[in-house]
Amino acid sequence: MTISRMPALFLGHGSPMNVLEENRYTETWRRLGESLPRPQAIVAVSAHWYTRGTAVTAMEQPKTIHDFGGFPQALFDTQYPAPGSPELAARLQQLLAPTPVLADRETWGLDHGSWGVLIKMYPQADIPVVQLSIDGTQPAQYHYALGRKLAALREQGVMIVASGNVVHNLRMARWQGDGSPYPWAESFNQYVRDNLRYQGEDHPLVNFMQHEGAALSNPTPEHYLPLLYVLGAWDGDEPISIPVDGIEMGSLSMLSVQVG
Repeated sequence: MTISRMPALFLGHGSPMNVLEENRYTETWRRLGESLPRPQAIVAVSAHWYTRGTAVTAMEQPKTIHDFGGFPQALFDTQYPAPGSPELAARLQQLLAPTPVLADRETWGLDHGSWGVLIKMYPQADIPVVQLSIDGTQPAQYHYALGRKLAALREQGVMIVASGNVVHNLRMARWQGDGSPYPWAESFNQYVRDNLRYQGEDHPLVNFMQHEGAALSNPTPEHYLPLLYVLGAWDGDEPISIPVDGIEMGSLSMLSVQVG
């Protein structure tokens, strides 16, 4: 049986309330799940598993992690019981060598950065998912390089679904009233769009902190770095598209990127 090369996705996940709500972002995630080739398994990379060292979930049944507070009880009651895949976790450890990857069999699971988008894409929760952590001690180039290695899984029926926000500054978010984007947020979001197809040394999106709006757009890097796993998985020839874009509350980019 011929296996289609799976796409790689970066999805701007935004508020956990997107799990309960229907809007143009969640409709896009649903449409992607319906229209893309069905994966045999998913490797999720979420902004919300930010660790020292790299780890991968390696349990048969990863738990649904509700890593947030102050939301309606219905959100805490929501479960996403997708199976895990110890076999895929082991393949991932081999693929990323010599980078050591810890097989996490009990501590983590699927956090809202991963299940919050997958529940819209694949609501039946019937596709195995492993989640790869983001090593917060490493520079941006490290994460881009891991994405290059992960690209091989796409030929084996595995979809990469990374999740974060390329602009993520909650301290400056406009929670009430005028939610128009800050100029620096618009500028940085456009900078990302303009450089998605860059080829060559010194990738501008790896060196993203050189942009004048980067420090305000990403006071901490964990929501940006998942994008680099998807860009690293690009072969340089296949199409890159933007399924949806938008800036919410002035300082939260919902930009999504599709490779393949």
